[in-house]
Amino acid sequence: MLRAGMATSIQDWPGRTGYWQVGVPPSGPMDDLSFRLANIAVGNPEGASGLEATLLGPALRVTRPLWVCVTGAPAPVTRNGRRVSQYKPIHLDAGDVLDVGMVTAGLRTYLAVGGGLAADDYLGSASTFTLGRFGGHLGRTLVDGDVLTAALAPTGEPSRIPNEWQPAIGADWHLAVTVGPHSAPEFFTDDDIATLYTATYTVHFNSDRTGVRLIGPKPQWARPDGGEAGLHPSNIHDNAYSVGAVDFTGDTPILLGPDGPSLGGFVCPVTVTSADRWKLGQLAPDATLRFVPVDTAAAAPLAAVDVRRRASGPVLVGGFAAADDGILRRGVTADGAASITYRRSGDDNILVEYGEMELDLKLRVRGHALTSALADAEPGLDLTPGVRSVQVKFDPRHRSSAAVLDMLVDVEAGLAPLTELRVPSRTVSLPLSWDDPATREAIQRYMHGVRSDAPWCPWNIEFIRRMNGLGSVDDVHDVVFDAEYLVLGLGDVYLGAPVATPLDPRHRLVTTKYNPARTWTPENAVGIGGAYLCVYGMEGPGGYQFVGRTTQVWNHRHPLPAPGFDPEHPWLLRHFDRIRWFPVTAEELLDLRADTAAGRGSVDITDGEFSIADYDAFLAANAGSIAATQAQMESARADERERWRASGELGPAAPASDTTVDRESA
Repeated sequence: MLRAGMATSIQDWPGRTGYWQVGVPPSGPMDDLSFRLANIAVGNPEGASGLEATLLGPALRVTRPLWVCVTGAPAPVTRNGRRVSQYKPIHLDAGDVLDVGMVTAGLRTYLAVGGGLAADDYLGSASTFTLGRFGGHLGRTLVDGDVLTAALAPTGEPSRIPNEWQPAIGADWHLAVTVGPHSAPEFFTDDDIATLYTATYTVHFNSDRTGVRLIGPKPQWARPDGGEAGLHPSNIHDNAYSVGAVDFTGDTPILLGPDGPSLGGFVCPVTVTSADRWKLGQLAPDATLRFVPVDTAAAAPLAAVDVRRRASGPVLVGGFAAADDGILRRGVTADGAASITYRRSGDDNILVEYGEMELDLKLRVRGHALTSALADAEPGLDLTPGVRSVQVKFDPRHRSSAAVLDMLVDVEAGLAPLTELRVPSRTVSLPLSWDDPATREAIQRYMHGVRSDAPWCPWNIEFIRRMNGLGSVDDVHDVVFDAEYLVLGLGDVYLGAPVATPLDPRHRLVTTKYNPARTWTPENAVGIGGAYLCVYGMEGPGGYQFVGRTTQVWNHRHPLPAPGFDPEHPWLLRHFDRIRWFPVTAEELLDLRADTAAGRGSVDITDGEFSIADYDAFLAANAGSIAATQAQMESARADERERWRASGELGPAAPASDTTVDRESA
């Protein structure tokens, strides 16, 4: 490779599927339409591994004859200095140089090679996930001098891509979206949703494969806050995301990309249809876009469009929003103990939510029962549990949303009563370097590069103390180390990262998430957001308030299997594990991290189980003390909300008569 280009990586399609529930994104080409067309042009299967480049493409010299094709954003392409066409197969002889220049519109170009490219297969895919450092070529983007090899001979004949198959790429976009999962009137006002469809959004320069950050109007919001999930109204109890969801991280909308997180605690009012998600790969900085709501009945045919046939266009919704507000059906569990809400999450996902918008471990166990039953009955589905929900991903080319919905209702009706459920629950002891220097550095980076006046700066632990009405930061320390955290989900911020909450409600420190989110978080930082604790599986963005740092919860780079890990399952924790912390110094943690990375050291794991009946008995025995502690914390959060409102953090300051809050939702 003479020139690698910018952020050039090996990808395949549909990418790394089946691991969403443990925080492994699919990756794959961000513009899958252009990628698949490139493969068709050289006679490959649509999903064969090829190259994706951003802005500036690669220049390479071939050592043997082969067919190639360049697609995607328009860019100058030359063979030995002479201009050649995109979307047309090009035959290269040994010694020829192919050069893909700077794009003139859009953002990404794609290069397919006859036979595909040899690459590192990891968890069933060759796609590069650079944040996780696996797949592709050594788990990274390409650099000058890298040598790539064609994997196999093409299975078909090269052919030019007709003009009518080629995507139109410019700087002004319309994206077809379905309503849901989180729309009006629960989370957004009707005016918010109307604005979402009428406003023109601008692509922020700080965008990448994890998500496309947008500049646009700030919502008014239909509720004052997120309750136990966080102080900002965008905060919810963590649930699974869909690629293409418009994720409001605070007041900032982000289009989640193929390297985005699988689980998180922010609302998503609309989701880009699967047929239009290729456009995310071509949204360049300063490009403009508008969201176009499509009729629910039109979403499945759009999703099933073949790359060889262009869709005639979306069927627009009458008015601004679907009449169902993204809710497909409501019901109750067979035992009548909890309500059920089935929410649309794009045209290829249904989000099943249990109960009210509150933290209730019984709801998580009920979601676990549904996940287990679906895995047995419908092995082809991709299931991702959240705190009080289960996301069910299906292929809309083969099954309609209505058929999947009917199946979900039938399976739920056959579940056993909740009081009979017991689940395996290991106790895992992990080290915690309190207020670790790496987390202090992340806060400083945030203050210098994102926001210096945030209420949680300059010290997250002091903010946690204030939010929960504790006497000192030492009290925060004591609560965290006394608590036993039950793992409710994995992949909250990638790669086996647990979202966990204390079993004892008196230990549930509740805080809010960064708004806007951090752009950098150290690997294995430990933070609290809402009523949840998380361990970050890798470096990346984030919003939880830091308390410290621990050892690896994901470990695929060690030379030998490390204690608690194995090559087939590189994540340490499981759903319903219980995490207990023991204190270590920052220096001791660095040694422990080195040992874990090298396959040395040990993890103290004890088998056990979690019973809803036993847990209910514990809550009943301690009801008075639990209520008193929670009332104190809720009062402190109400006071903090008033400070925020007065300072304009929640919008323009309001008169005192307008700031009364419901303490039950504080």
